[in-house]
Amino acid sequence: MDPILVEIGSLQIRWYGLFLVLAIFASFEIAKRILKSWGFDPDRFEQIAFWAVIWGVIGARLGYVLTSPGDFSSNPISALYIWQGGLSFHGAIIGGLIPFIYHYYRSKIPVWAYLDAVVPGVAVGIVAGRLGNIMNGSDTVGRLTNWPIGFTWPASASGFPGVCPGINDISEVVRCAPEALVRGPVHFTQLYGVLIGLVLLLLSIYWLRQNRAYGYVFWQFVLWYSLLRSVFEETFRLNPLWIKVYLNEQAGIGLFTATQIISIPLIALAIFFLMRWKGSRENPPAAASVGSSARPSTPGKKR
Repeated sequence: MDPILVEIGSLQIRWYGLFLVLAIFASFEIAKRILKSWGFDPDRFEQIAFWAVIWGVIGARLGYVLTSPGDFSSNPISALYIWQGGLSFHGAIIGGLIPFIYHYYRSKIPVWAYLDAVVPGVAVGIVAGRLGNIMNGSDTVGRLTNWPIGFTWPASASGFPGVCPGINDISEVVRCAPEALVRGPVHFTQLYGVLIGLVLLLLSIYWLRQNRAYGYVFWQFVLWYSLLRSVFEETFRLNPLWIKVYLNEQAGIGLFTATQIISIPLIALAIFFLMRWKGSRENPPAAASVGSSARPSTPGKKR
């Protein structure tokens, strides 16, 4: 487990960056195929999605910096080093939505169809990001635990600095004496994230086959990503507790982190919209699909 895949002089190609680039290309192709099958112009989507990726990366990094300021206290300029890992998925969603919302109000793109189509690719991106976190070692580290599923990082994992018993933030390892650092056992939260991404990928395929009105798949994803991550990943991550409701240092359980708090309104919002999302999917006429600016139908209403 080495963060660097290839190093030539000062040039470094990292696993994290490679996985994300591959996921982006795969996501584009998956979404374009889905939209084409629905009768929409995939090329138009690609033009908007390109900017969505850029804004998504900006939002993801900004979200991570705002929720994990301790990681950059000693070197603020490192906040720009996105290739070293550290991205907020909620920030990515907010940033990535900006181009879609802009083009919806400017040219009435079928925004809900676009958002539904990107869901499987986003799930692939979650898997890729967490695999990159595993190679980085220090990203999204789990708490120390006495549970039998605890994972001890091998000495060969050069990107993992070790965990200092008694701390609640991986950035604090710099204050720990080197001899006090331990390599586990910890919750293997990076792997938990990979499994969550795979579950969401399977669920997204199931949701798409339900033929529900555009937007249904997107809000299902928001709901279940927020729930699964809050319960099965964030609970065990070595993150500061914004609201210290519960902490069990032996089992490695902590409530509530920033992500869990942010997830609460997102879960409520997703449930609210899902209760309104009625009817079946309405694809545009094939003859008008290429270059079409067709608007998505209003949930629960027929055009």
